[in-house]
Amino acid sequence: MCTEMNDKKVLVVGMGKSGIAAAEALVKVGSRVAVQDSKTEENMDPQLLSFLKSNEIDMYLGKTPEDMTQFDMLVLSPGVPPALDFIQEAANAGAEITGELEMAYRLGKGKYIAITGTNGKTTTTSLVGEIYDAAVRSSYVVGNIGVAVITKAMEADDDSVLVTECSSFQLETVKEFRPEVSAILNLTPDHLNRHGDMAGYGAAKANIFMNQTEDQYVVLNYDDKVCFALGETAKAKIVPFSRIEALDFGAFVKDEKIVIRNEAGEIVEFCGVDELKIPGSHNLENALAAAAIAYFGGVDPEVITRVLKDFGGVEHRIELCNTVDGVRFVNDSKGTNPDAAIKAIEAMKENIILIAGGYDKGSTYEEFVAAFEGRVKELVLLGVTAPKIKATAEAAGFTNIHMCEDMEECVNKSFELAQPGDVVLLSPACASWGMYPNFEVRGRHFKECAKKLER
Repeated sequence: MCTEMNDKKVLVVGMGKSGIAAAEALVKVGSRVAVQDSKTEENMDPQLLSFLKSNEIDMYLGKTPEDMTQFDMLVLSPGVPPALDFIQEAANAGAEITGELEMAYRLGKGKYIAITGTNGKTTTTSLVGEIYDAAVRSSYVVGNIGVAVITKAMEADDDSVLVTECSSFQLETVKEFRPEVSAILNLTPDHLNRHGDMAGYGAAKANIFMNQTEDQYVVLNYDDKVCFALGETAKAKIVPFSRIEALDFGAFVKDEKIVIRNEAGEIVEFCGVDELKIPGSHNLENALAAAAIAYFGGVDPEVITRVLKDFGGVEHRIELCNTVDGVRFVNDSKGTNPDAAIKAIEAMKENIILIAGGYDKGSTYEEFVAAFEGRVKELVLLGVTAPKIKATAEAAGFTNIHMCEDMEECVNKSFELAQPGDVVLLSPACASWGMYPNFEVRGRHFKECAKKLER
């Protein structure tokens, strides 16, 4: 058992999936655990309450502790901003402020493959996870993808591989976390309401490699100059990947094949670009990154090639979920920012009825609307950002706009507007918060609404 945390007074802030997992792990290692959440006791899950009470965990539900000087450490859930007053009060009193990803690294076992970026994280993490699984290794796919890292880290052994999707929120609070291979896939404006500006956002992403050493690897997007520039502070060996240019070292496209030029200057071939099942140029970038991550992580090229050819994508990311009367319904609920939604629009190419809108993360929508030209026929909007997106579209001369109250109305209106051969694409360019607890629930509701049209 780890003794580092024994008898430390720890406040876990936020009782979401990662917070619950952190509390359970900290109890196991002998910490004196307290929890805080904005929900009151009446609104908490009964099973969770039973666990908290049976372990004599102090609960601050619907309130914050009056005395923040009592805690040695605060473990923040990803959705909790470190700048909150009561958290800063604890920090000023000497408490360590950290997160579940960092605690997983300290308390658990296993080697880490860590993947971040504005877009493509879930697809790339899933693809790399399948590669490691096919390599017959003890591996887990964890993190922002939906499985608390600490849960699997406590199960892992020294040879296990934890393929970890990392959000900027998770990376904000790391201190010792050090993956064997890290990757930043791209960097476009997102979560600026949390990070303030692109410099703050990029700095959070760059934490993924800050502790790596010269014998480890960081995979970076050579075509995204803002992303690639983050590597200037990296000690790890930089592995570039490019969809556009041939490289002296790294992953790129040669003669319509995914290849890697390794440290010895040798070209290692994988599959043809046209053999990928996942559509769009952004997914080619994801495949290049995944090949580089796995190759420099020590996986046999034949295994990488086989999985690249077989991988069919992930739920909620350009997922064809239904066809009704010749109209295709595509669920891209994972498109939670404008850049992700642009990639989905480009992948669909044309004849799109686009459903967009949701929670306002401080994004702008000029580039999003510019991507409509020649592709999007009608725009169907919902959520708090609907007026903002509508105004941006109208300023650009796009006026085929329909405002709706909820997802069912959006789907019904889109089907009414569509003709055989059209695509109804849910790619919101916004987060789901306020209407749904997460993008998965939003995506499933879209699919349910589309399914109802069959009746």
